[in-house]
Amino acid sequence: MTDLNTLGLAEARDALRAGSTTSKELTEACLKAIEDAGVLNAFAHHTPEIAMEQAAAADARIAVGDAPEMCGLPIGIKDLFCTKGVPSQAGSRILEGFLPEYESTVSGNLLGSGAVMLGKLNMDEFAMGSSNETSVYGNAINPWKVDERQLTPGGSSGGSAAAVAADLCLAATGTDTGGSIRQPAAFTGTVGIKPTYGRCSRWGVVAFASSLDQAGPMTKSVRDAAIMLETMCGYDPKDSTSADLAVPNFEALMTGDIRGKKIGLPKEYRMDGMPAEIDKLWADGADMLRDAGAEIVDISLPHTKYALPAYYVIAPAEASSNLARYDGVRYGHRATLDAGDGITEMYEKTRAEGFGPEVQRRVMIGTYVLSAGFYDAYYNRARRVRTLIKKDFEDVFATGVNAILTPATPSSAFGLGEMTDVDPVQMYLNDVFTVTVNMAGLPGISVPVGLDSKGLPMGLQLIGRPWEEGDLLSSAYALEKAAGFVAKPTKWW
Repeated sequence: MTDLNTLGLAEARDALRAGSTTSKELTEACLKAIEDAGVLNAFAHHTPEIAMEQAAAADARIAVGDAPEMCGLPIGIKDLFCTKGVPSQAGSRILEGFLPEYESTVSGNLLGSGAVMLGKLNMDEFAMGSSNETSVYGNAINPWKVDERQLTPGGSSGGSAAAVAADLCLAATGTDTGGSIRQPAAFTGTVGIKPTYGRCSRWGVVAFASSLDQAGPMTKSVRDAAIMLETMCGYDPKDSTSADLAVPNFEALMTGDIRGKKIGLPKEYRMDGMPAEIDKLWADGADMLRDAGAEIVDISLPHTKYALPAYYVIAPAEASSNLARYDGVRYGHRATLDAGDGITEMYEKTRAEGFGPEVQRRVMIGTYVLSAGFYDAYYNRARRVRTLIKKDFEDVFATGVNAILTPATPSSAFGLGEMTDVDPVQMYLNDVFTVTVNMAGLPGISVPVGLDSKGLPMGLQLIGRPWEEGDLLSSAYALEKAAGFVAKPTKWW
């Protein structure tokens, strides 16, 4: 077999079980691809020795018939996940040199099943960004290219998206606080699913906004997403928000038979100024699902217009609280002090040096909205709006709607630097279609459906009922089959 790194999880899993390749061969192919694609800057920390040791152990397990679904499959881990003995910086200078003494539950689940860790993937600092341009490692680059411009792979899971799209790994972990799995997936022609809040443990994942953060897989197909998600999920008593629910066999539930299912189209997502290509993509996606047997119905989510401003109150508020722990005392970066400096100066200098401008901006916003004079006017009001957004979805699902179809992003991938030099709000608008899902704690998936006029991938989002990832994956599989998206970036690196 050639070009083993281009395989998806399902193909590689079946090849390993059939004995037509080995985990060592798969891992070597990925390590070579990573080496050749250094310009993409997708990986922040490389772990080739660890990967080859894990591959050898996986081959030994497979040889004796002990082969869980992810056994022997080489993947990348987003730098937000703490990995024992391996640098885990969350894309930030302030965690420089941090080597965790523990493994996050999600990465532990994957490694325990025999998955092979190729390294840690680039990301926006503390997951705060939509373009991977706030990373201390420098930005990852989208492998899709249409002219001389370098394009964003999206954010914050930009390194994960770029690595999967460029076949540097078979799949990768991501996290999603306001769209950080689904937006990069749409920008790179890959699949990304954010499961229901509480489905994956947050223990050992560096916190951004604790009531919104959720881990999920980024893969080359919907089937691969089902395979990886099952291993990532599970109840974890170390996470108080982890759901004590059995994890179903998502792959088995993924029949693709959506005959008789109701798919909703929310009228509020038809926004002024939306590009005609996105609108057409959405209409085409609805037609595909209709042709597959689904009933397409118009629905209303009336509080959608308040979701983005409410999100950008709640998320920074929680970030302000979570990031207070980074003080230079116990781990990570500590500023050099002048004679006479005390602990207050040490805190101030360390945080000023350690946090980038976007993180500082959000910490200040969060601190402001939590302050005594503004807590009720901003934070509490945003929480009430969040409750209304959640109720909108509950009311729609109560009518028998199985899933909701929307655009994943308001455009295809934009050029690096194009958004950073303008009002930050323009960057925040990239999350306009995705933040409602996090606010309501629902599962959402981005599926690549077509190319725009420039030849760049565009994705559609399906939003599912809580805890119904199997049903959502089945609908996504039907959309994937109907779209027949097989385009890959032309290798220029």
